[in-house]
Amino acid sequence: MLRSLTVLAALALLAPPALSQEPTPATRDPQPRAVLVTGASSGIGRKTVELLAQKGFFVYAGVRKDADLQALGAIANVQAIRLDVTSPEQIDAAVATIRAAGRGLFGLINNAGVAVLAPLIELREDDLHFQMNVNVYGPCRVTKAFAPLLIESKGRVATTGSLSGVVAWPMGGAYVMSKHAVEAFTDVLAMELRPFGVEVSVVEPGNYNSKIMANMLQRMRETGFSTEGSRYRRQLDRMLAQPANATAEPEPDAVAEAFLRALTETKPKRRYLVVPNQGEAEVTIRSALARVVQLNEDQPFTYDREQLVKMLDDALRGAPR
Repeated sequence: MLRSLTVLAALALLAPPALSQEPTPATRDPQPRAVLVTGASSGIGRKTVELLAQKGFFVYAGVRKDADLQALGAIANVQAIRLDVTSPEQIDAAVATIRAAGRGLFGLINNAGVAVLAPLIELREDDLHFQMNVNVYGPCRVTKAFAPLLIESKGRVATTGSLSGVVAWPMGGAYVMSKHAVEAFTDVLAMELRPFGVEVSVVEPGNYNSKIMANMLQRMRETGFSTEGSRYRRQLDRMLAQPANATAEPEPDAVAEAFLRALTETKPKRRYLVVPNQGEAEVTIRSALARVVQLNEDQPFTYDREQLVKMLDDALRGAPR
């Protein structure tokens, strides 16, 4: 049906009803709310699980390994569940477990993610599939599976994006593509779920201490990756020589706080940019503005500077959520 409709007509079909002044479930429900966090074993996921549990949420922590099941299961207000976001069977089992517990599900945090390093013109297809299967198809699968519970609770969905959803960088094409896709996933899902009272956000972290690089390097070794014969060998060797663990970067406590805000604010933001320094904020905003300039450049209906500034002013007055 939507094929025959204009974009504007499609948006009109999904226009939300008028907002009431009734408090959201985040402020109305005095009982502990249940939240599922995928990719909860370390880094952002682990910090988020710990913070939410401390703040009174009941947290289902999705992990893949036995050791992580035991470690997270020992935390108060946390139930660790086996959940590989690439496995439909494990996703279905997680839905059954959470539904059977009777708490419902107020929040879903799609955090599971991986990174692949390679120039696009030399990227192996199985690496591209691995990247998209976890970072893009994973949130789609999990959100679809838990949508009935989230709609029942008029709950929240928040996904881990990245600066790389806005900023592109060489050798990280597959990862950048996946995080750009998360941006689109967030915007469309927000439009489609808002009529049901479900709010959708993306948290976009900068560089924080994480195991994502260590996991990437381990997989590259296991799959026999080599820079020999690459047109980009010097650049790749230099990148691969960097420490696997970003120990010089701050712990991702601020990222966990952003997820808490996305779950508890009466009007959660669509985007939470969380960076450890001014430089990362600037490169992100400049990248977004550069795309606007490129879109506007020499097209039949180009806007002049005054008109663009007015659009920016309008957006600042009523930033879409």
